[in-house]
Amino acid sequence: MTHSSPTQPGKARLIDGKAFAAQLREDISHRVADFKNTHGIAPGLAVILVGSDPASQVYVRNKIRQTQETGMQSFDYQLPAKTPESEVLSLIDQLNQSPDVHGILVQLPLPGHMDEHRITEAILPEKDVDGFHPVNTGRLSIGLPCLTSCTPLGCLMLLKAELGDLSGKEAVIIGRSNMVGKPMAALLLNENCTVTVTHSHTQNLAEHCRRADILVAAVGRPEMVKGHWIKPGATVIDVGINRIETASGESRLVGDVAFNDAKTVAAAMTPVPGGVGPMTIACLLHNTLEAAHRQQSVSTI
Repeated sequence: MTHSSPTQPGKARLIDGKAFAAQLREDISHRVADFKNTHGIAPGLAVILVGSDPASQVYVRNKIRQTQETGMQSFDYQLPAKTPESEVLSLIDQLNQSPDVHGILVQLPLPGHMDEHRITEAILPEKDVDGFHPVNTGRLSIGLPCLTSCTPLGCLMLLKAELGDLSGKEAVIIGRSNMVGKPMAALLLNENCTVTVTHSHTQNLAEHCRRADILVAAVGRPEMVKGHWIKPGATVIDVGINRIETASGESRLVGDVAFNDAKTVAAAMTPVPGGVGPMTIACLLHNTLEAAHRQQSVSTI
């Protein structure tokens, strides 16, 4: 089933992440209802927000709303920015032990006095629905079942819906972050792609990109990837969300790919907004349901 808009000559198909995410949430809602009927409990997601970062607050509100809309339990913890790290670790320990909580997410970034790695590693791997725990990242790297980082998982779902079998395709990733670039590389290797990871020290970046059947841009630089960097007929996944000012002084969202340039070369690509972004929360809900199944010893893999 395709989730792209029809193509025109010289114009890439748009991969509609918003529509795909809505369909995924609908499917999750049905599966949550089945889970409740079978186990007598709803999957539960706990979200911890430390501080009052406006973007994080909006994101957390969306997570809570979509969690509840799918029939899951939502546990919301909003803590002041000056909360001691020890209190956050104590809360995580309580949630680790709670049978009502199947997934735990600590919204990043954290205040400067907290160690993100220590916080992440305090979450039980089986409740780590963000997929950041070293156990989950390690299992991903060797191709074992695990909870996978939500944004790259969403990218993979979109790619498979668009292209079907990814085996043998040349994939290039721009960016090597622990949240997107590295797990994306592991996911594509597990799909039998030939994967190149590029980054700020890569020489001749455009040449690497021009070899890609699949190009994933996740570097956080507005419209860095130009049309002539893209192989004709490639599929482009733009993970970047950058706010820039227009000539009129207003702001708008753009990706890491120069969209108007790229759409004349690529066969298919994700827009910004409306591409990868909506998939992240949908995949968080997917991971929470998966975690609930595993904790009831019913794997859905």
